[in-house]
Amino acid sequence: MFNDIGALELVTLVVLAVLVFGPDKLPKVIQDVTRTIRKIREFSDSAKQDIRQELGPEFKDFEFEDLNPKTFIRKQLDNDELGLKEIRNGFDLKKEMAEVADAVHSRDTEASSSGSSSSGSSGSGSGRIDMSKKPETPAKLDKPAVDDRPPFDVDAT
Repeated sequence: MFNDIGALELVTLVVLAVLVFGPDKLPKVIQDVTRTIRKIREFSDSAKQDIRQELGPEFKDFEFEDLNPKTFIRKQLDNDELGLKEIRNGFDLKKEMAEVADAVHSRDTEASSSGSSSSGSSGSGSGRIDMSKKPETPAKLDKPAVDDRPPFDVDAT
């Protein structure tokens, strides 16, 4: 309940309480506050029990904390019937990102080292796609091929 109160804030509250109530009345005020909190908790627990009894045996394992959307979603995602734990454990984001980075870096180094010597080949031996631009031939300038894409204008979009 008070997990987010720091030490400085707690000291400030104690000093403020001593100044407001005085050192003589402070123990009596603390007793009254704790008694009130205890009564509120007892009332809340009895209300929860009454609601559980009224809902019937179908809801015997119903928890009021499940009404919180975060808790409900977390409980449903942790449910082992869906097999989501296996999917989540099988997917390692760091590993996937490292593989993508390695592939990009190795493609960059291949393109820079083989860009001038093998601009006509498309990497058929390695099984990778050559992403480097190739110079247009005069035949392509006159008549576009069937699979050529139209020019892309960045400013038009």
